[in-house]
Amino acid sequence: MGGVAAVSGQDASFAHLIDERKKWYNNRRLIALNAWIMLLLITSSTNGYDGSMMNGLQSLSQWEAAFDNPSGGKLGLLNAIQNIGALAGYPFAPYMSDGIGRRKTVFFGATIMCIATAVQTASQSVGMFIGARFLIGFGLTFAANAAPMLVTEISYPTYRAPLTSLYNSLWYSGSIIAAWTTYGTFKINSTWAWRLPSLLQAIPSILQFALILLGPESPRWLIKNGREAEALKTLAYYHADSNEQDPLVLYEFEEIKAAIEYDRTVASNVGWKSLIATPGNRKRMRIIVALAFFSQWSGNGLVSFYLSKVFDQIGITGSGTQLLINGILQVWNLGWAVFASFMVNKLGRRFLFLLSAALMTLFYMAQAICFAEYAEHGHPAAGHAVIAFIFLFYAAYDVAFTPLIVSYTVEILPYNIRAKGFNVFNFVISLALIFNQYVNPIALDALSWKYYLVYVCWLAVEFVFLWFFLVETKNRTLEETAALFDGDEVLEQIAKKAEGAHDVYEDGSLEKNSFGADNGVSRA
Repeated sequence: MGGVAAVSGQDASFAHLIDERKKWYNNRRLIALNAWIMLLLITSSTNGYDGSMMNGLQSLSQWEAAFDNPSGGKLGLLNAIQNIGALAGYPFAPYMSDGIGRRKTVFFGATIMCIATAVQTASQSVGMFIGARFLIGFGLTFAANAAPMLVTEISYPTYRAPLTSLYNSLWYSGSIIAAWTTYGTFKINSTWAWRLPSLLQAIPSILQFALILLGPESPRWLIKNGREAEALKTLAYYHADSNEQDPLVLYEFEEIKAAIEYDRTVASNVGWKSLIATPGNRKRMRIIVALAFFSQWSGNGLVSFYLSKVFDQIGITGSGTQLLINGILQVWNLGWAVFASFMVNKLGRRFLFLLSAALMTLFYMAQAICFAEYAEHGHPAAGHAVIAFIFLFYAAYDVAFTPLIVSYTVEILPYNIRAKGFNVFNFVISLALIFNQYVNPIALDALSWKYYLVYVCWLAVEFVFLWFFLVETKNRTLEETAALFDGDEVLEQIAKKAEGAHDVYEDGSLEKNSFGADNGVSRA
């Protein structure tokens, strides 16, 4: 893992229970846990790979020739079909995540994606290619529903926020591989110019298919399903070197039980209606739905899927140049997103979101001005300036919307509605993406630079919404964060039960041995 800093804020309720000598790099159990988490994080890479691959394929004459130069609605369908496939999986994904567990749901999704990428690589017609991309979206829905929840539910407390924020940030790792793969294959004078990038899309899914069932299951899911001894053993194995009497482990264990019990007593209905059944849940869903739309309707969709069209309109028409800029842009994005992931606990979610929205508005306005200057007067410098502001815009987007939209969503949802609430988040993103992928190329052709002004106005609306409604959640446990929206009484109730376990530990003079115990890494 990267150098994640531990929580230093004293407002973290668990801070006094953390063994300061235990770091991500010097404890073998944490190294093993983070390796399993990395296997989950690459789920996002599959999605990132697809977006960048489709961007790159549009610059390949071999791909255009194979599919009869798709444009307009046909091109929109080729891009949108993955999200249509995702829509088909949404009614089932949360029930599978809650029913058979997070690990098995990731395995199910990975299996479908392995099959789908094989079909995509072997495509002989547009229909076959579209069908394969539909299946990729369908399988990804299951993996992408369970994977980030499992990351946030098994992470060591001080590293939970940065690691969960890395989930969406690693979208760009897949994007980088796809961008540079298509850049490297565009000189191949055969259909392998696009088949090879299609084949490489399967790598994350193959790794998950082979390994995920060997990893740990969510302690929250285990407790919810009456397997408390197994949950305690999992927490102790990875968070305290198998010491089941460690005060941090006891605190986590009792807090999870208290939170799940509270959810069970106040919300016997765990159906879809429960998402809006209480004032706290309505506040959560208002923020979650807004963030999902904002993440796709901030103008980023133009560059994510139609970068070649933007380049064409500012006079950069060479395939090699377009692919090179796309590849550099993905590396730039990954750097900023990963940096922001490690700043989450220090700077806070609210600050990063507001900074992001303000800077995006500024840089998108600058893009519109430069685009207009090129369109009206044809100055090459104006076209080059558009590229510069695209890079600055994405740096602004990446400091919040890339790392935080997933981690913030899963942390503010209590366990009993986490899978369904996160599913709604992904569903809204797919709706927004489908709209973008159909509307953006048509609107860009019709309005040219004036289309940018629509997004400038919308970005200003986003800033106002975030200012009034976004709640800060830094330096809290997962259960405390979720309970923030339910009032101080609920927070205190859950915290007291967890502290009660710690008091029993102190009164019993049990030996604290979380760091000195056996450090060996063995089974999941």
